[in-house]
Amino acid sequence: MTVSSSSSTFRKTATGAALLAATALTVGAAAPALAQDLTPVTFQTNWVAQAEHGGFYQAVADGSYNECGLDVTINPGGPQVNGTALLLAGRADFYMGDHLSAIFALTEGLPLVNVASSFQKDPQVILTHPGRVGSFAEMTDLTMIVQDNATYYEWMKSAYGFTDEQRQTYTFNSGPFIVNEDSGQQGYLSSEPFAVERETGWAPDVYLIADAGYNAYSTTIQAVQSTIEERPEVVQCFVDASIKGWYNYLYNDNSAADEMIKSDNPDMTQEAIDYAIEVMLAQGIVDSGDALELGVGAMTDERMADFYAKMVEAGVVEPGLDISPSYTLAFINNGVGMDLKP
Repeated sequence: MTVSSSSSTFRKTATGAALLAATALTVGAAAPALAQDLTPVTFQTNWVAQAEHGGFYQAVADGSYNECGLDVTINPGGPQVNGTALLLAGRADFYMGDHLSAIFALTEGLPLVNVASSFQKDPQVILTHPGRVGSFAEMTDLTMIVQDNATYYEWMKSAYGFTDEQRQTYTFNSGPFIVNEDSGQQGYLSSEPFAVERETGWAPDVYLIADAGYNAYSTTIQAVQSTIEERPEVVQCFVDASIKGWYNYLYNDNSAADEMIKSDNPDMTQEAIDYAIEVMLAQGIVDSGDALELGVGAMTDERMADFYAKMVEAGVVEPGLDISPSYTLAFINNGVGMDLKP
């Protein structure tokens, strides 16, 4: 199922009709834009609907996309969806990408460009048993349960001395971690910690790899170069409205967006959404670092260069690349939406 910001395709369900009625009553500023000709835009996410996509759903729900002239349809991703391929094929205008994929695209001659970063911190975490270690560095004597080909683990080896020998393949089953107190397991900030606590009754210690020095931008907005060159006004509108969506989702009424998320992902619960929002705020996933001064979505040349250097040192990417074509700062760092934060 998809979500669209236009009045005609907003939802074909009773839930959607109720949401649209509520939106019409509470977001009066968006009403004039609905009568105008809106430019259709498709945004492809990288996974099933969840709170980590909340800013985009919020911008649909509160009319932010409509206000600047876009009719945005959100297409949820999933295990069988290749969002990058859809973007490159022109079946999506924007994709929820990541820092490394745009750098990797350079080596393949693919025109992927990050135009904003929703997350200042990558939500990837390592879980340990309560009190087993006191810092990220102390995990080097644990069995590390991490999926194959995880690029951040290559960085962990380079930066902290983790080894291939201590790594056990993560199969997205937390059972081996739960029964072995001398292990650490990969996870997503709002997912595995939540699931392990619900299953066992004890809360694992959670270490954000971003806080340990892995400073990749995450949940980026990606476009192809031709879109940037030929439709810069569409890019600017989408980026600005998405930024406003994130401020409103985190700090203001997000109930309509939450209903959309649950409609697109029936397995999602309000409890899980609330937990995700709580930890995103507590850990500064969206609003921290440069975003505090430049606004949500911020990226900088300095951080791009620093992360690239770390990936070269870890052997993840080749040295000597000009990474400047992989991103642009033209649409961000202007403090858009900061007035929406209480």
